[in-house]
Amino acid sequence: MRHRYNDCVGWLGELMGHGAFQVKELSLCTLMKFVELEAEYPLVKVEWKGSFTFPRELLKVVVDGLIPLNEDASLLISRFQEYMEYDDIRYFVMKAVTESIGQVMQKTKERPLPFYQQNIFSLISPINMPNKELDLVKFMVKQDNRQEWKVSKLQAHKQAFERMWLSFLKHKLPTGIYKKVLVILHDSILPYMNEPTLMIDFLTVAYGIGGAISLLALNGLFILIHQHNLEYPDFYKKLYSLLDPSVYHVKYRARFFHLLDLFLSSSHLPAYLVAAFIKRLSRLALTAPPEALLMVIPFICNLFRRHPACKVLVHRPNGPGDLSEDPYIMEQEELSESRALESSLWELQSLQNHYHPDVAKAAAILNLSLSEIEDDISGLLELSASELFDKEVKKSAATVPLEFEQVRGTCTKLTCCAGQFCL
Repeated sequence: MRHRYNDCVGWLGELMGHGAFQVKELSLCTLMKFVELEAEYPLVKVEWKGSFTFPRELLKVVVDGLIPLNEDASLLISRFQEYMEYDDIRYFVMKAVTESIGQVMQKTKERPLPFYQQNIFSLISPINMPNKELDLVKFMVKQDNRQEWKVSKLQAHKQAFERMWLSFLKHKLPTGIYKKVLVILHDSILPYMNEPTLMIDFLTVAYGIGGAISLLALNGLFILIHQHNLEYPDFYKKLYSLLDPSVYHVKYRARFFHLLDLFLSSSHLPAYLVAAFIKRLSRLALTAPPEALLMVIPFICNLFRRHPACKVLVHRPNGPGDLSEDPYIMEQEELSESRALESSLWELQSLQNHYHPDVAKAAAILNLSLSEIEDDISGLLELSASELFDKEVKKSAATVPLEFEQVRGTCTKLTCCAGQFCL
């Protein structure tokens, strides 16, 4: 009977790769029922009274079926998520995934496996880790003396969670998965690791790649810098290099400017550094869309409020006659040598003649004395072109500009003007 049972488990494992989803789903549910029954009636006799058993090998068959190498199993994985609510199932799944990554990636000699890695990400990214040990209350395996069971300890869960993610991230990932990991890293991974500083290497490499990946790495770096005392050499130099025309157009614009606002909030930053950021943002604003301009102009005004030494950029009325006379060197990587403090904000002055009236009005505020209270830009970070368009459409104008003189009243005579009828 034992042999027949093992054969049945093997066949069910193979059927998890069947072409029909109904067969896959039924095989998955059957195997998970076997997991529950094996936990209650172990096939191997316990060595001593009170010891704990869990059918890890059987669960590993399920996990291997959920993460095939050559096909997308996201639909089957979503069906499996209800079992991940059990604390013991989640713990042993994390252990099984870590073991699988080590075996599979070693055989492929570090070559990326898009389907396999996407399946793993689909399986582990929705994991909801407990915040405290008292939250570990839902177990599939019923144990009388659970306090002595390792799976009931939050520390053990964090260790398994940490090892799983570190083993997954140490291998080369497809660009799409790379971005997805960075999106959830700061709030779904780092807070539940025993040692978040182990992510330093991964984040610093991601930060150095450039483009959208560097923007997404900022969230994780921010946590490590502010909460775990990470020292990142030339951090502001790299942050400055991320400012290119795409920052006003990327999908992650709101997140980037929120973090940029935090990084430039310290009053201890040197004036030349803040001035370089102000000038680069202003120069790039010349080609930015209106919805981005309505956000970046108050952003720059806030920087002036925090760093009064940079107001010299506004109070230098005799700016350059044209771009070639501007002393600011935008291509200079060293912020101290960019000569930003010697320049003026002629870029924002030119925006006072912008075709969009709201942009022109926002830029005109630099002609006035700035208040000490900072503008709240949180509502402007997510501003989109469609919202701006809807706002304009809903406006009601009292008077409409016309290209001819509007008629006031009517003429009492039937004819006038050399016999021509009045209109």
